[in-house]
Amino acid sequence: MSQQATAAAIQKAETKTPAYAWVVLFALYMATLSATLNLFKVPPVMGTLIEKFHLNDSQAGLLMSVFSIMGFVLAIPAGYILKRFGIKMTGLIAVGSLIIGSSLGAMAATSLNLLFFGRFIEGIGMGLIMVTSPFAISVWFPLHNRALPTGVWATSVGIGNIVTLLVAPSMALSHEWQSVWWATAGFSALAFVLFAAMFRMPKQEEMYAAPAPASVTQEKPPSLLKGMANRSLWMISISFGCYNLVVMAMCSWLPRFLLKFREFSPTFDKGVFMHAGFVTALIMAASIFSGPGGGNISDRSRKRKNMILIPYILMTLTLFFPFTATGLMIPLFMIVFGIVGGPLAPVLLAAVPEVSESPALIGIGMSVAAVGQNIGMFIGPALFGAILDKLGNGIGAYAAAGYWMIPICVVGIIATCFIKVR
Repeated sequence: MSQQATAAAIQKAETKTPAYAWVVLFALYMATLSATLNLFKVPPVMGTLIEKFHLNDSQAGLLMSVFSIMGFVLAIPAGYILKRFGIKMTGLIAVGSLIIGSSLGAMAATSLNLLFFGRFIEGIGMGLIMVTSPFAISVWFPLHNRALPTGVWATSVGIGNIVTLLVAPSMALSHEWQSVWWATAGFSALAFVLFAAMFRMPKQEEMYAAPAPASVTQEKPPSLLKGMANRSLWMISISFGCYNLVVMAMCSWLPRFLLKFREFSPTFDKGVFMHAGFVTALIMAASIFSGPGGGNISDRSRKRKNMILIPYILMTLTLFFPFTATGLMIPLFMIVFGIVGGPLAPVLLAAVPEVSESPALIGIGMSVAAVGQNIGMFIGPALFGAILDKLGNGIGAYAAAGYWMIPICVVGIIATCFIKVR
C-alpha cells in the first residue's frame, strides 16, 4: 500500500463515527430535553401565574430568569465536576436536580418563594447538562463530523419549547398549572432512567484522536487559567450570550403579547393560527431544521464564522417587526426568525473545540461558553419584563423592548468577528 493510501486509510479511521455514538446522542438528547421542558414551561402559563401569584411583569420575567442563575454559577465549576465525577454521574446529577426542582414547584400551590426555589433547583440541572452534553458529543464524534450531531442535539431546545407551548396552556386550564410541573418532573424521571441505562464512555476500538474523557483517573488536570485566557472562547461566550438573551426574551414574552394585544387564544378554539402557543412555537419549529442544516453546511464548507455572522445579521434585521406585525405577518415573522437564528447555537458550540488550544481544554471551553449562555438567559426575560413595567405594559412598551434587542445583537455580531475560527 502506498504512503498516500495508508494516510487516507488512517484519516478515514480517525474520522469514522462509532455506531453507538448515536445511541449516546439519544440519551443526551432526552436528558437535555427534560431540562428545556422545565425551562420553557413558564411562558405558556405566564398569564395564569401572574393572576394566581399577583405578579408584575418584572417578577414574571424573573421567574424565567432565576432558572439560569445556577447555570452561570456552575458554568466554570462544571468542568471540574465533570472531571471529578465523570460525564455519566454529572448527567445523572443534572437530571436528578430537574426532578427535585420541578416536584418542589408543583407543591407551591400558594407559596411564591417555593415556586422560585424550585426554579432555582431546576437551573442546576440545566447548568450541568448544557456543559456535559457538548463535551460528551466531542468525546464520541470526530472533529469534522461534529456540527451535525451538535445541531441535532440543539433541537432539543426547540422541541422543549414547542411541546410546552402546545400542551401546557390546555393542561393548566384543565388541571391547574401544577399539572405542568408534575408532567415535567415525570419526564425528567424517564430521562434519568434512559441516561443511566444507555450512556457509557467509548471503548478503546471506538476512540479516535479526540479529547481524553473526563475521569477521576486523569493525572494532569488542564490549566483553568490557560483555558480561560483564550480570547476566542470569550468571544464565543459573548456571542452566545447575546443570542440567548434575545431568543429567551422573545420566546418568554411573545405568547403573552399575542394573548393581550392580538386577540389570540391559549387553546385551539379560534383555529391553529390563532393559538398563541402554536404560532410562537413556529420559531423553534423552524430552528429544528435550520439548526442541523446550518451545522452541516458549516461542516462541509469549513466556514464556521460565516455560518455565525450571516444568520446573526439576518436575525437582527427581523427584530424590527415582531411587535408591529399583524395578520399573516405574525406567523411569517416567527418562521423567518427561527430559520435565521437556528444555526447560531450549534455552530457556536461546534466552534469551541476548534478554538481550544488542546483537547484537554475543551471542557473548560464549553464552560466559558456556558457562562455567556446562562447570563444571557438570565438577563433576557427579566430585562424585557423590566422595560415593560417601566414603559407602562402597553403595545408601545412591547415594541420598544423589542427594539432594545437590536443593539444587543450588534454586540454579538462584533464579538463573532473576533473569534479566530475557520
